[in-house]
Amino acid sequence: MQGLQDLIGWIIAEGLSSTSIEQIMAGIAPRLVTMGYPIVRASIAMPSIDPMQRGFSVVWSPHSVMSVDIQGHDDAGQEMFERSPIFHLLSHDLLFGRWRLPTAQAESFPLFDELVALGATDYLIKLAAFPGETALGGVGLSLAIDAADGFSAEQVGGVEHFMPALALACCRVATTRVATDMLAVYTGARTSGHILSGQTRRGDGASIYAAILLADLKDFTSLNERWPPEMIVGWLNEHFEVLAVPVEEHGGEILKFMGDSLLAIFPADINDPSEACNRALSSARAAMDSNQSLNAKRKSLDEPQLLVDIALHVGGLFYGNIGASRRLDFTAIGRAVNEAARIEKVADTVGRSILASAPFAQQIATGFESVGIFALKGVSEPAEVFAWAT
Repeated sequence: MQGLQDLIGWIIAEGLSSTSIEQIMAGIAPRLVTMGYPIVRASIAMPSIDPMQRGFSVVWSPHSVMSVDIQGHDDAGQEMFERSPIFHLLSHDLLFGRWRLPTAQAESFPLFDELVALGATDYLIKLAAFPGETALGGVGLSLAIDAADGFSAEQVGGVEHFMPALALACCRVATTRVATDMLAVYTGARTSGHILSGQTRRGDGASIYAAILLADLKDFTSLNERWPPEMIVGWLNEHFEVLAVPVEEHGGEILKFMGDSLLAIFPADINDPSEACNRALSSARAAMDSNQSLNAKRKSLDEPQLLVDIALHVGGLFYGNIGASRRLDFTAIGRAVNEAARIEKVADTVGRSILASAPFAQQIATGFESVGIFALKGVSEPAEVFAWAT
């Protein structure tokens, strides 16, 4: 009993300090072995609130490196889940399951073949539910041992005894991870960092200097008259993907998707913005190439092609919270952002797809050529606009 109390104390302390489920597993499994559980495989499994995965499990074995298995949202991930012991328990409204191995029972699972190969004789899984209405529904702990007589009654009781503490620790780690990861998904990594650091009041933010990239898909509105919304959304997501990846690869921060447009910034040194401007230009060129490749695929499928115009600018802006007191948007506003939007509108007039302001073009050694001086709506003075020539 003292060993269990010590383990529970460790779990609670670790739950307050750990940043990952892997850290918890790396500590709990060896401690269970020391307490007499002859473990050949242990796993902590949890669902995810993530656009790329439906769930994951952290797997520990005394004879191999700890691993993280991820289940996707695709058909393969769903099939894997439906052939798991966890799915079996959930389908039968159970929180505990135990199987002696090898087994010929009707509910045998592919996992059991792996466990038998490891020499496992007994397998148990314990689930704990989390309160709330989110997809983060709970946690499952599974243990497989190779003792000839399987788990003792005391060992099964021990799992029941420490499981609430383990569930609480995993819930704390997982909710923190969800807050961090999902905030980054919706706002971007740099922006989410500002929010999590406490910049949550209206007006919080700072004036920064940055290269600005504004990408706009052409003739997108007309598609709504000819195609069903579900198809249009799919195409839009495909184009945003090929535009967004180069931005992130070149260190940019996507601030928002605005209908059929994308706004991104590349924070710059006000005394030497050339490095940021070159990264923004590289991003724009790569995005344009990727969009052309996607359109070539579309053409072969007799699907509509979406062209893109990109405007590049550099200047000062306010980067922070704007909006209502209980509904904020962490974004960028200012004259430079407005000017970038106006420059993009010149693309159809000059028949070029990558345009830049004079301050931006001056930071690039070669490749831009002037296409004229234009009156930009809402801008007091006419502006010279440059187009990428190579």
